[in-house]
Amino acid sequence: MKNWLRKHPEVRTIRVAAADLNAQARGKRVPTRYADKVVEDGTRFPLSVLNLDIWGEDIDDSPLVFETGDADGVLKPTERGFMPMPWLEAPTALLPIWMFREDGRPYEGDPRHALRAVVDRYKAKGLTPVVAVELEFFLIDDSGRKLQVPVSPRSGKRRKAAETLSIRALDAFDTFFTDLYEACEEMDIPADTAISEAGLGQFEVNLMHCDDALRAADDAWLFKMLVKGLARRHGFAASFMAKPYEDYAGSGLHTHFSVLDTEGRNIFDDGSPLGTDLLRNAVAGCLNAMAGSTLIFAPHWNSYDRLVPDAHAPTGICWGYENRTAAVRIPSGSPVARRIEHRVAGGDVNPYLMLAAILGAALNGIEDKAEPPAPITGNAYALELPQVPTTWQDAIDAFEGSPDIARIFAPELIRNFVLTKRQELHYMGELTPEERVEIYLDTV
Repeated sequence: MKNWLRKHPEVRTIRVAAADLNAQARGKRVPTRYADKVVEDGTRFPLSVLNLDIWGEDIDDSPLVFETGDADGVLKPTERGFMPMPWLEAPTALLPIWMFREDGRPYEGDPRHALRAVVDRYKAKGLTPVVAVELEFFLIDDSGRKLQVPVSPRSGKRRKAAETLSIRALDAFDTFFTDLYEACEEMDIPADTAISEAGLGQFEVNLMHCDDALRAADDAWLFKMLVKGLARRHGFAASFMAKPYEDYAGSGLHTHFSVLDTEGRNIFDDGSPLGTDLLRNAVAGCLNAMAGSTLIFAPHWNSYDRLVPDAHAPTGICWGYENRTAAVRIPSGSPVARRIEHRVAGGDVNPYLMLAAILGAALNGIEDKAEPPAPITGNAYALELPQVPTTWQDAIDAFEGSPDIARIFAPELIRNFVLTKRQELHYMGELTPEERVEIYLDTV
C-alpha cells in the first residue's frame, strides 16, 4: 500500500472510508504525509458511526452511543488497498477500511464483516461462491423542481421516453460512459457490458464474475460511489434510487452466483439445463429467507414503490427457469456456467448486506437439504403466490423475527439495522414525497 503512494506522488490527500449499514462512506481526509501511519496502525472512530441513519444522525437509544460512552473502534485497511478517486478535481486516493474492536476482534456491526462471516461458512465446507452483479441506475437532471433526463451532450436534446437496449441512448451520453469505463480501469473495477434500460434515462452496467465475494461487494460499493461522483463532474446526477419516476420501472441490483468445490467444479452443474440437487437446495434456501431478507433488498421508503406487480420487479416468492418475472431465475446457457440469478434487490441496497443475505440463505438451504416448490411457468404476477412484504414496516418486522436471518447475521447487526430502519421510518413519514426524493437521490 505504501508503494502505491510512492508511485503516485501527485496524490496529496487520501480518504479512508468504511461502509455503514446504509452503505454510506464514513471516514476521514488525511494528508499523504500521514498515510503510512494509517496503513500501519489504522485509524479510529466511534463504533456508532457505522450505525447512523440515512441523514447521518445517531440512532435514538442505541446502546452504541451514551450507554457505552460512544466507544471507539479501530479501522484497518482492507486488502483492497489504495485506489484513485477519478471523480474529484484534485488527485486523491481512497483507502477502504473496516472496523475491529480494541482487542482485534472483527466488529460484528460492520456490513463487510457480515459478508466475511458468510464466506467463512462456505470456506469451512470447501466451497467458494462465484458472484456477478448487474447495477441499474438513472442519469437525472435535478436542477429544477422536476426530475428529468439530462440534456444529451451530443444532441442538446432530452429523451422523451425510455429506449430499451437503444444504442442511440448510450451514444447520447458517450462522453460520460467513456470516462466511466476509464475510471473503472483506474480503480480496477471489472465493468463489462452497458445497456440502455426500460426507465427514462436508465442504464445498466454489469460487473464481471468474481470468485471473491468480498471483492465483488467492494466493486459494487465503489462503482456506485464512482458513478454518482462522476455524473456530478458531467453536470448531472446519477442515482441508484429504487424508483425515481412513478411511471417507469425502477432500478434493480441483480445478483448471479454459482458455487465451486475444492476441485473448481460448479456444484450446480449436472450437464443438463435443470441443474443439480444442490442448486435446488440453494434455491429453496433463498425462497425460505426471502420474506425475512426483504428489508436488506428494499431498505428505504422509496424501495417499496418499486416492489409492485407488473413493474419489472419480482413480488411473488417463487423461482423458474429462464423466467424474469420470478424472484429467483435459473438462466439458460452452458451447463458448466449453471447459476442462480436473484432478482429482488433494488439499486439502493448495501452490497455487502445484500450478498451476505443471498449467499447466506443459499447456504442455509444447502445445509438443510431444503426442497423448493415446483418452478413456475408463465407470468408470476398472474399466479397465486406468497408475496414479499409490501410495506417498510412489515419488512422490518419480518427481518427482526426471521430464524433464517438469525442464521446469517450476528445479533448485534440485526439489532442495529432494525433500530436504524425504525428511526428512518418514523422520520420519513413526516416528510413530503419531494423531500424524500431529495434525501435519497444522492445518498442511496
